[in-house]
Amino acid sequence: MRTRVCLTIDTEFSIAGAFRDASRRPVGTPLVWCEVDGRSEGLGFLLDQFQRHQLPATFFVEALQRHYFSDDPMAAIARRIAADGHEVQLHVHPCWSVFRHADWPQRVRAQPRQDDFFGRAEDDSVALIGQAQATFADWGMAPPTVFRSGSLQHDATLYRALARCGIPYSSSIGLAIFDSGDSDLQLYSGMHERSGVRECPVLTFQDWRLGRRRHLKTLTIAGTSFAETRTLLEQAYAAQVPLVVLLTHPFEYVQRDGDAGAVRRHAVNQQRLALLCAWLDAERARFDTCGMGAAAAALTACPQAVRNVLLQGRSWQSVRRMATQVAYDAYGGWQLARRRSAA
Repeated sequence: MRTRVCLTIDTEFSIAGAFRDASRRPVGTPLVWCEVDGRSEGLGFLLDQFQRHQLPATFFVEALQRHYFSDDPMAAIARRIAADGHEVQLHVHPCWSVFRHADWPQRVRAQPRQDDFFGRAEDDSVALIGQAQATFADWGMAPPTVFRSGSLQHDATLYRALARCGIPYSSSIGLAIFDSGDSDLQLYSGMHERSGVRECPVLTFQDWRLGRRRHLKTLTIAGTSFAETRTLLEQAYAAQVPLVVLLTHPFEYVQRDGDAGAVRRHAVNQQRLALLCAWLDAERARFDTCGMGAAAAALTACPQAVRNVLLQGRSWQSVRRMATQVAYDAYGGWQLARRRSAA
């Protein structure tokens, strides 16, 4: 049995500190395309890598930002992704809905946790998801079959809301990013039914352990080296884990000097993705890189999909990755400071 691999990209705009300071403005398309010297090092880089290796990916496109961006710039992005043959699935950050109200700064001060799905009333979640589904229809996108919550926030109520909205699959759990504390939602891998919705969590693994203390990490390009990712995929195949979900964002392929400052490409993260795509291209006999909706539908009747396997990373690879990230962040900061001084 081949292990299915889903490369998932959360494609979203940024509040950019507007909730802390109402004089600041959210950032739209520059956070997705991430242009450096006339070249897109964000979404453009991703689409180029996937096209080069003929790998389908899943883009979870955020659909409530149009409450702020009235000209709806995400529509063109979603259409471009779909035109390249990738799945476009639904991503929702509730925080954008506050911009429906003229007094949004006062509302944010009174209730700062505008982006939470955790603890949100079921009817409220249903209304927000319904608005996002309507946005997809306005864009001419196929109705989404897979949902991802903002910041991977989740609780049992969210799955009941998704069921009411007719969305059969979710990928809203990554335990090292957000942990609801619900033992029934401690999901590391596989596909698990909750309230009639099948959850396909972003893979969470143990990257190191000291005695009884263990450290969990969720599989992302920005936070995991290619060597670690390859090790985990090899383990998943050996253990017959049927599905591995990986998370990334377009903005992770550049380094920024603040929201409006200088931008440079992130060579480390770009290399990680490029190496992974080339490896998956060469390993098609063992790994089936596919869209999230296609994978979930194919695995519905797979008995192995319900196994909740916690894969084990290698500590020395984790240490090497951390050292690389610290060094490259420092180097990037120095380069951005040079650009700022030269400007």
